[in-house]
Amino acid sequence: MTEFYRSINIYNLQCNYTDIAYKAAANAVNQVPLIAIQNHSFKGRVEYLRQDWDIRSHILVVIYRSEGPVLILFNGNFIVTRPTSVNINRQFARVTAAERLNQRISKPLPTREEQIASLQAESFDVLVIGGGATGAGCALDAVSRGFKTALVERADFSSGTSSRSTKLIHGGVRYLQKAIMSFDTEQYKMVKEALHERANLLDIAPHLSYPLPIMLPVYKWWQLPYYWVGIKMYDLVAGRKCIKSSYAISKERALELFPMLEKDKLVGAIVYYDGQHNDSRMNLSIALTATRLGASICNYVSVIDLTKKTSPTDGQEKINGAVVRDEVTGKIFNISAKCVINATGPFTDSIRKMDSPDEKGICAPSMGVHITLPDYYSPVKMGLLDPNTSDGRVIFFLPWEGRTIAGTTDTPCEISYRPSPTEEDIQFILNEIKNYLSPDVEVRRGDVLSAWAGIRPLVQDPNKADTQSIARNHIVHVGEKGLVTVAGGKWTTYRSMAVDTLDAAIEKLGLDPVHKESQTDGLLLEGAHGWTPTMYIRLVQDFGLESEVANHLSHTYGDRAFSVAKLASLTGKRWPIVGRRLHSEFPYIDAEVRYACREYAVKATDVIGRRLRLAFLNAQAAEEALPTIIDIMAEELKWDKKERVRQLEEAKIYLQTEMGQTVNRASREKIPINLTKSEISEYIKRFNSLDVDKKGYISLNDLRRSLKGKGQDVPGELLHEILNEIDLNHNGMVEIEEYLQMMAAIKSGSISHSRFAHLAEMAEEDARKKISVERSGGGFQDQIFTKI
Repeated sequence: MTEFYRSINIYNLQCNYTDIAYKAAANAVNQVPLIAIQNHSFKGRVEYLRQDWDIRSHILVVIYRSEGPVLILFNGNFIVTRPTSVNINRQFARVTAAERLNQRISKPLPTREEQIASLQAESFDVLVIGGGATGAGCALDAVSRGFKTALVERADFSSGTSSRSTKLIHGGVRYLQKAIMSFDTEQYKMVKEALHERANLLDIAPHLSYPLPIMLPVYKWWQLPYYWVGIKMYDLVAGRKCIKSSYAISKERALELFPMLEKDKLVGAIVYYDGQHNDSRMNLSIALTATRLGASICNYVSVIDLTKKTSPTDGQEKINGAVVRDEVTGKIFNISAKCVINATGPFTDSIRKMDSPDEKGICAPSMGVHITLPDYYSPVKMGLLDPNTSDGRVIFFLPWEGRTIAGTTDTPCEISYRPSPTEEDIQFILNEIKNYLSPDVEVRRGDVLSAWAGIRPLVQDPNKADTQSIARNHIVHVGEKGLVTVAGGKWTTYRSMAVDTLDAAIEKLGLDPVHKESQTDGLLLEGAHGWTPTMYIRLVQDFGLESEVANHLSHTYGDRAFSVAKLASLTGKRWPIVGRRLHSEFPYIDAEVRYACREYAVKATDVIGRRLRLAFLNAQAAEEALPTIIDIMAEELKWDKKERVRQLEEAKIYLQTEMGQTVNRASREKIPINLTKSEISEYIKRFNSLDVDKKGYISLNDLRRSLKGKGQDVPGELLHEILNEIDLNHNGMVEIEEYLQMMAAIKSGSISHSRFAHLAEMAEEDARKKISVERSGGGFQDQIFTKI
């Protein structure tokens, strides 16, 4: 008997034989269902047995009989033994995460329809509301402890704050500074916890996260030892979890590593290491890992009320589930659960008021804005930290996904489902960047490719007497009716927040887990199991993908990249063999859209914003890729023509309001027409070269005629895109005032370039020189469109 237990890695064998909870065995192996065992499988009476579970691999079942032998079923083999000195309790089947939970599960994900059916038909131990990093972390922690777990999200996974972060996995250098200067032990503990979680994330998702060196430039001699000591303390607090040791460098070395730096008065720099990741993909990976282990998860399911029942013990109302609505079909149904966790970030108070309308609000939302700039603004593998902005805030300037991101701001705001960046915040970030970059780098408003805002849910702690003070760390609160709320915190500490939440639920609500302790420290996330840094080479060799595309797939999907590659279409070229790009500037391919639908993408915005990061990297490029993306999704999800049109319009609104297109256009309209007389004269000539009928405006037909005269047949959709670049009043035509406004914006740097402007210039040049497209050096379409 003892040898048998040792062979299957079961330990903690102690306690009373009279209470065998065989569900412990099931939940110890990834919350997998158990085999249904009929009474006739052996002789005797079964006192503890469930008949409603299916079988998967590595199943251990222990069936207790009031007398006689114990029947053990392991991997389909019956072992009958008599209890001797070995007694068994609920914890007897505790199996380490490394040996059980970290096994790669190859079975396909359940469909969204199957997830909905599960939510409707089954009862759960834990229901998590919210599919951001914290909510997904709670679901993963719950299911890995052995709880039957469900998760619902009002929109898409990571559609809120979790996809709009600075993309850093960090302990918080500024928090450590405050902790030391103020002798604040709470902030010190918060930094230490975050540094542990930073190391864990780098370990459990190495394909999605990686160390990033960040430079802190120093422009005063006395600051060099001051910052050096502070950063060394950061390393010291991390201890064995330190990624790489920080170091000080000379001015010359700093300029070599970061050539864009302002060199005047620069005396040196400090370089330290933090982590970076693809935040929305990380969030989705946490949720997918939870469902791989047995959790029922579903996006676009909103909670419209909490259900309650009267407790027979004390006569008090207790929450026992939620009323939800499937936002795709409109169907309303109930989900039954022993414990409901509110992990809705900025929307925490809306769920708390479902518990009790008189609940006082605890969320103090603050909006942070980031912008995306071209790649030439920063080195490929070096970030920058501005620790002292003009108003005391901190600005990060980081390479990410082939572009440069800068942020963030910190402004009190109203809670909104669609937070939008403001021109004031964008200008603040651009002005701060100018202070650190060389005069050779002209920081232009027109270089802002995307801009987005995220709402940080700062909270007041309802557990403390002084409920007005903002909690520096996260808070967990269990209400009188049993609603468990977790709020605050930061992306990096999502896992420890989940641990604290489940610990509180177990303690206050009397839940009975298989594993009392959390199992998620070291638990590999979706795609991490078989990933290696050189895995992309196999993708190139086995499938005929471009190296850039293969590298992107490897670092996005990990060992699941092979499943994505199998969906790739033939290109019709000698090389690459498969993988049609969705946009020429980015390594995203058609197969990713199909795979996204299998990973619960429901809308086009789910793909451009979160499954791919196109909207965050370049809003205009995302709009250009939309027709292709929607066509593929229509095939996968069986959309009709009406639904395609609706998805296109909804995605365009998303890009305009949430990804900065509207504020970008508005900034251009405010630029004064500051052109010289000679410039105005030259631009009027260019305008007239397209407006051959002297109508006073340029239409779509004028563009088409000009291109046809050069032997080019450009698709109508592309012509619309060119016209929309400059058609400020959206009337389908470009007037001379709009054209001059755009040229002034280009001159001032508010616009980096324009296809329409290039087209007008080429048309005027052709009219003046009377030369053909062939003599000018190649196809006109190639000259214009391959550059942008």
